[in-house]
Amino acid sequence: MITGVSAGFGRRIAALLYDTLLLIALQVILTTTLVIGVTRMEITPEKVGAWAYFYRALLLAIIVGYYLANWTRSGQTLGMRAWHLRAVTATGKPLSLKAAAIRLCWAALAWAPAALGVLWIYLDEDHLALQDRLSGTRIVRLTRT
Repeated sequence: MITGVSAGFGRRIAALLYDTLLLIALQVILTTTLVIGVTRMEITPEKVGAWAYFYRALLLAIIVGYYLANWTRSGQTLGMRAWHLRAVTATGKPLSLKAAAIRLCWAALAWAPAALGVLWIYLDEDHLALQDRLSGTRIVRLTRT
């Protein structure tokens, strides 16, 4: 069981920025691989057609896969490791795949409108963000022992 205080907004956004840089790099690798290695054709809207939707789905799959794999395996993404944060259930246990997926859906909605759902930590008595409260999970700041 993991214990710790709820992470503040600054640490959460710093971890998100780290993760964003890594995700951009992964998506650039995917795009480069598809453009250079696979397609070998002139890329125009007329020729791409339905492949554009497949490409967008792959980009989204990278993001979803990154968070689900890291949250269920260790509870930490690369950015969360750097800022000593971990995703756990409300009782402090590691996230299951279902809990991680629910958290990811609520997190996308909480960050979307100018991070208002995350800024909720300043109004919540337990300092939980909206996605923490709605998914039954939390992000804790790990303390050194």
